[in-house]
Amino acid sequence: MTVRKRMVSTLILGAVAVMQSFSVSAQVNAKPKLIVGIVVDQMRWDYLYRYYDRYEAGGFKRLLGEGFSCENTYISHLPSFTAVGHSTVYTGSVPAIHGITGNDWTDQVTGRKWYCTEDTTVLAVGSNSAAGKMSPRNLLASTITDELKLSTNFRSKVVGVSLKDRASILPAGHTPNGAFWLDDANASFITSTYYMKDLPEWVKKFNARKEPQQLMSKPWTPLYPMDTYVQSSEDDNRWEGPYKGETAPVFPHNLPAIYKQDPGSLRSTPFGNTLTLDFAKAAVEGYDLGNTQVTDFLTINCASTDYVGHQFGPNSIEVEDTYLRLDKDLSSFFSFLDQKVGKGNYLVFLTADHGAAHAVEFMKEHNIPAGLSQDKKVMADLNALLKDKFGEDNLAKSFQNYHVNFDLPKIAANKNLDFTAIKKVTVDFLVKQPGIQFAVDIENIGNSAVPEPIKMMIANGYNPKRTGQVMIIPEPGWFAGSAKGTTHGNWNPYDIHIPLVFMGWHIQHGATNDITHMTDIAATLAAMLHIQMPNGCVGKPVTAITNTANNQ
Repeated sequence: MTVRKRMVSTLILGAVAVMQSFSVSAQVNAKPKLIVGIVVDQMRWDYLYRYYDRYEAGGFKRLLGEGFSCENTYISHLPSFTAVGHSTVYTGSVPAIHGITGNDWTDQVTGRKWYCTEDTTVLAVGSNSAAGKMSPRNLLASTITDELKLSTNFRSKVVGVSLKDRASILPAGHTPNGAFWLDDANASFITSTYYMKDLPEWVKKFNARKEPQQLMSKPWTPLYPMDTYVQSSEDDNRWEGPYKGETAPVFPHNLPAIYKQDPGSLRSTPFGNTLTLDFAKAAVEGYDLGNTQVTDFLTINCASTDYVGHQFGPNSIEVEDTYLRLDKDLSSFFSFLDQKVGKGNYLVFLTADHGAAHAVEFMKEHNIPAGLSQDKKVMADLNALLKDKFGEDNLAKSFQNYHVNFDLPKIAANKNLDFTAIKKVTVDFLVKQPGIQFAVDIENIGNSAVPEPIKMMIANGYNPKRTGQVMIIPEPGWFAGSAKGTTHGNWNPYDIHIPLVFMGWHIQHGATNDITHMTDIAATLAAMLHIQMPNGCVGKPVTAITNTANNQ
């Protein structure tokens, strides 16, 4: 090879190396303009497909058609409740670490009951009610939204939106620009002094539109002819709960009259989701999200699916109609983001905080085992037994989050009381009760006969300062709640199998049936953004997503 050829070859190889280096650098520095996390409250995984044929092109079908779906995503903690789920999604952690062990809990040191986002040091902004005395201070770990702020030296903007305080506050983390939730007392979105002293002008303008009153000004009738709702039971069922003032839980629902009697009833209609996503659009414009040199983050919780599900149950026409309407609202929202931020410039993920069981009476109608836990009777009988054995009244204070809370100060003050013996008597009694499959002394869980993965889920949910020491596991189909509608909270697939779909920035279309956990969501986002995971994160990145995203 001549000197000239060697020089040319060297120059070409050098240029290729520079181009490769530039390509890697560009990949590392490339970031989405906006991340939008959508948590659909009480959305069972099967709802993605149960109503698929009736969804329009731009909503759930767009997510599945353009995005990447983790088809086997599971919650790995107990109980499977709202505040716990939102905290886990955004911390990538579990209640044992992030501390949100339920929507409320009993402090095991003081005996005081706490609501998950309660904060006695702050006041409402935009209202005079106690609904604003909220903050994220009870959350013990950082969130992916916090880590995004830290990674850009707080230049990123983070905003949380929901009808529910807890579903706005916990996802937005400790350092957001704002978190907003609905106060039923004045039908307005509010916040607290933890975040700001006054509502932004864009929030005031949105509230002045009085959209809640407009949305509730007409009866709720099905989108389509009643006989087309073949995925649901007939309209009138004894296992559905009526609105206040209704004689039967049937269409049309007279929303103007219902709303007049109960200002909180908007939540239990599909129009609560419409309101939420309209407010989310206003937040994008009000904070100019996705229009800076760094990545912004908007957290959204569509909560009305939970309220409707609790009231009517999964097999109701009301639930099906709510999802068909949410699909249209999501389609409108994605189109808005296409125009405002630009298609391909934003990253969306959609998941759920938990699922839901079928209504007990619905299951019984079809000869499937189910039942309601008789908590009050069980508690009374338990305390009677404990008094007989140990000579003290009310050693067990309450059932909460499927845990037994004991009177720890009383037990500690009496040297004749053996707490280990008390717990053993409690466990032996509980496993004999109807509908209870297992009872566990959590501190001795290694010696229990509870199978995996339930044993792991119990341990993941146990925080000694915020959790009772004995936990019960109901039989499949059993739960603590009402015969009207349904609830959630247990380990069964109907409660813990949730959707998880990523769409948009650097997401290639596809799906995986590999097991994914709720804790993996924050880890995956951190890997895609090349930032630190939240400080309590125990999840792992979904490599089927991160490998393709980082190679683009």
